Amino acid sequence: MTTREEQSPPIELAPWQFEIGGVVLGRGSRIPIGDIDGLGAPPTRPQDVDNPTGDGTYPGQDFYGPRTLRFEAGIKTPGDPAAAADLLARLELAVDDPAVRTRPEGRAVLRGRWPGHRTRRVYGRLRRVEATSTATAINGWIPLDIEFAGLDPRWYDDELSQLTLGLDQAARHKDTDCTSDQVLSALVGCESADPDDRPGWITNQGNVSTWPSLRIHGPVANPRIWNTATRRVLELGLSLRAGEWVELETRPGTRWALRNGTVNVANDLTPASRLDLFDIPRGRSEIGWSGEDPSGTARLGVSWRSAYTAL
Repeated sequence: MTTREEQSPPIELAPWQFEIGGVVLGRGSRIPIGDIDGLGAPPTRPQDVDNPTGDGTYPGQDFYGPRTLRFEAGIKTPGDPAAAADLLARLELAVDDPAVRTRPEGRAVLRGRWPGHRTRRVYGRLRRVEATSTATAINGWIPLDIEFAGLDPRWYDDELSQLTLGLDQAARHKDTDCTSDQVLSALVGCESADPDDRPGWITNQGNVSTWPSLRIHGPVANPRIWNTATRRVLELGLSLRAGEWVELETRPGTRWALRNGTVNVANDLTPASRLDLFDIPRGRSEIGWSGEDPSGTARLGVSWRSAYTAL
């Protein structure tokens, strides 16, 4: 299964290193970091409402705003001012990337590694790369102020997890005991089935829910996808021929339903099919799906990254 995310092999990071636009910052690199601001909890956007007849306010929902990460860093290439200028230009190109800067769905990726953790990433926009002084540029030293706005404040596992399911997966639950809600039980299967006979198990190793990317490969009609833990469902009233596919993206800021990568089919989703609610909870859950496919060759591809509150 492929996604719209970058396909080039990622740069291997050491502890205390970060990477943006192919440029590595931090310990052991040519751009050491002095301080990082924004690694704590992101700021909230409280939806409180003033009490119209008295003191105080009524609390509303608290949503997170962007996770703004600010790096106090510097380019360090002793005796080589040309190399320093080249590194600054590479960072400026990361800001200038038209695929990110000029498209509403465009997202840059900032990757980082905390000691004892694997590499994680955050999605957003590189908003500032400022050379705060040029007094020492002749010696190959350029102090920098770098700002990255994590529009989605969660950190995600850098390694992509993937799963492919055939339609025969849903039929394996037929002879098991079901819950009292027969309609939902028929939809999501029964929890007493042998785990070794249930290929739809997925694991989010993070500490918060995450967002999957889903791709349905035809031939199939009226495909339906569900998660047994959240009981959320995505159902499409359409038919796909062999070689056609539908891609469902659920991550904040990049939610879409596209046929063959170009045609918007969001209107074919049923009213109960909410992309913004179809998340993967932390821990283990199960993905199932059904549809009409006499050939038995239809496939569902699921990809996800475990999600965390911190680096």
